[in-house]
Amino acid sequence: MNPASWQAMHSFTRDSSVTSQRLKPGTVRRIASYARPYRGDLVLFMIATSLDAVVTVAVPLLLGLIVDKIEAKDTRAVLTIAGVVAGVALFDAFLSIAQRWYSARVGEGLIYDLRTEVFRHVQQQPIAFFTRAQTGSLVSRLNSDVIGAQQAITSTLSGVVSNALSLILVLAAMFYLSPLVTLAALVLIPVFILPARALGRRMQRLTRESMQLDAAMGSTMTERFNVAGAMLVKLFGRPAEEADVFSGRAARVRDIGVVTAMYGRVFFIALVLLASMATALAYGLGGALVIGGSISLGALVALASLLSRMYGPITALSNVQVDVMTALVSFDRVFEVLDLKPLIGDRPGATALPRTGPATTASLAPPGELAPPDAMSTPDVMSTPDAMSTPDALAALAPDIEFDHVSFRYPAASEVSLASLESIALPAPEHTGASQQVLRDVTFRAPPGRLTALVGPSGAGKTTITHLVSRLYDPGQGVVRIGGHDIRDVTQDSLHDVVGVVTQDAHMFHDTIRANLAYARPGASGAELEQACRAAQIWDLIAALPDGLDTVVGDRGYRLSGGEKQRIALARLLLKAPSVVVLDEATAHLDSESELAVQRALKTALAGRTSLVIAHRLSTIREADQILVIDDGQVRERGRHDELLAAGGLYAELYRTQFASQEPLPAA
Repeated sequence: MNPASWQAMHSFTRDSSVTSQRLKPGTVRRIASYARPYRGDLVLFMIATSLDAVVTVAVPLLLGLIVDKIEAKDTRAVLTIAGVVAGVALFDAFLSIAQRWYSARVGEGLIYDLRTEVFRHVQQQPIAFFTRAQTGSLVSRLNSDVIGAQQAITSTLSGVVSNALSLILVLAAMFYLSPLVTLAALVLIPVFILPARALGRRMQRLTRESMQLDAAMGSTMTERFNVAGAMLVKLFGRPAEEADVFSGRAARVRDIGVVTAMYGRVFFIALVLLASMATALAYGLGGALVIGGSISLGALVALASLLSRMYGPITALSNVQVDVMTALVSFDRVFEVLDLKPLIGDRPGATALPRTGPATTASLAPPGELAPPDAMSTPDVMSTPDAMSTPDALAALAPDIEFDHVSFRYPAASEVSLASLESIALPAPEHTGASQQVLRDVTFRAPPGRLTALVGPSGAGKTTITHLVSRLYDPGQGVVRIGGHDIRDVTQDSLHDVVGVVTQDAHMFHDTIRANLAYARPGASGAELEQACRAAQIWDLIAALPDGLDTVVGDRGYRLSGGEKQRIALARLLLKAPSVVVLDEATAHLDSESELAVQRALKTALAGRTSLVIAHRLSTIREADQILVIDDGQVRERGRHDELLAAGGLYAELYRTQFASQEPLPAA
């Protein structure tokens, strides 16, 4: 089958419902802006495509001319035309290479431009976007939709131009040679097109079902093949049931593949049969015309050859609306993501947040100890032994954190996400009234260089407060300040340089320990990595591993224990050397040795830094310079451990229910 026939069959498998979708105004003009950088290559591509269409018509005409010259016994003319045919064949081969070259340049360039732009844009979205969007849908926008958009400029555009031009030239040549034979051949077209459309609708349904099943199997594999999913399946003893469900879906995909393959073969057989019937008609009717002297034998040969080049373009163009809309909708789906405005962004004129406090490798030494001489080489105010000798000296340089009458609610789906990126559609719009307020008129100050602990019942708003400090969200009312600066007035890069965060479940990439540590400071030397790990009380364990820092931690760091992961996360924090630390302590139970190691690492990480810690360990709470008791989105109590315990309020109740069991047993 020639390329036009393949394209025709593929066109009929596409979902015709796409033609009912409405594109946003200006979509075509916006698509043109992406093609503009490649306009030179596109022009050459279209010229090569157009010349190829001309060659498609020229070859049958030359063959017919040869036949006439053979009948005339004109040897010289026969040899000359045969040479021209050979030259045209070589030229056509060159055109095919040129088309592929320019198509690849334009297509791959567009894929690169769109993928990188979508990736950068998605990274700028707030964390709320990722809590709602389905990962598979996002990946689809970066893969399937971007490739579909690229095909709008390459495959679809070239196919429409090539098929349209070929059809015009073929029909013109056929009508010139014999209008009667041409009209007779055109009468056969509905005999093929109407059954092909019915077959295409059936193939569309099967293709859509197959894609849905493939997506379901992909989602199943993604969930079951990570460590947590695999562990859940094994612990609940249901691997056989999981395998049965998966095999059922795979079997349906197999069956659909068999049926689709047969439908495809029927389509090709029908197209070949149509061409054969038309050829028989052409030779029967045309042969009579040759005998009657109306046309020459060469014209009949040319007509028969042109017939095989007519039905492919006609079939493809009969479904051109579906092809064009499918490609345009892919662009529209990509633009849908690009048009989603990030809620968090740098204001015009935003300035850099000054970096103060521990900011060099010197600060990695445990409190009260000097860093090794080679770690004191960074030319900074903090690089002198006197400056680093005491935590109080460090604390004097750290900024404070201030919440000034802050109220906050989490944004609704319509503000941060797209319905097409979420796996679940709500039956009614979400409520966004005052009852959804998570924080209400929160006011406090975390002193510079000191530890402020957040405690309270689950869902009280502790995590939300830490999210506002690192500006994962902006408050609805009030101001969050660091070092006296409204964090909305400073650049995000400088804010994230000053604020270091360690989450409760410290995330590790499926990479080496070295790569996970260097994510905080890509240029860190091996000595700096070792120093940070020693300060985080994790170096001895890493050094004992066969591959040391080059040990792969596994998916999400599952090859490490909870305490080991948290200490590596603290080492990563120390490499970043922020002035402000936001920490959500791990709630997982640790053995006494790990607990002691984590506490030592925490003491190093928090020394001289302004620290805001969601505390789950009594040892951390006892050492806090200030405890804020959060309940129902408000600061209910504040003070130190002994003061709050003596007051007999909410903190005392939390102590009895959550922390009293952590008290060390009295000595025997």
